[in-house]
Amino acid sequence: MHMKVLFTICICLTVWFAVKLMADAALIFGVLNIILLILLVRQSRLLYDANLIWNNCILSMSSAIIYILGDKGIKDADETVVSTFGILVGSKIYKWGCDGMYGVRLNAIEIDHSRIYLTFGDGINTMQAELLHGMVDEQTVMGVKQKLWHETGVVPVIKGW
Repeated sequence: MHMKVLFTICICLTVWFAVKLMADAALIFGVLNIILLILLVRQSRLLYDANLIWNNCILSMSSAIIYILGDKGIKDADETVVSTFGILVGSKIYKWGCDGMYGVRLNAIEIDHSRIYLTFGDGINTMQAELLHGMVDEQTVMGVKQKLWHETGVVPVIKGW
């Protein structure tokens, strides 16, 4: 919201400086307008992706850990939403299946007694999300397996049930 206000103010200042024939100031604010417009488009795209994931929720969990395979980077988040189109971990978006044949894809799903593991990547970089699921009976697990398979096209592997 603040970005839109700043963008509007910069447009007004650009017009005002142009009317007052202050070309240098109008040019500076014009360049600033272009930068702000690019940032607004980027922010709008992130909001669209987050809404796409949120509105197509398959599972919602309280926490997740993200591993970048081959790296020691670990992230822990408070709220996690798994969707047909990606995963929303806190405020971070991981998309899959949206960028065509060579984009990021969900490769594997594994469900054990306490966690769900989602492996996704683009063939070069691979990441794994580890989600605490809290499911206690086999029937619930089988229902989640069916839902994940139906929504993502990836057959989850069940271990330890």
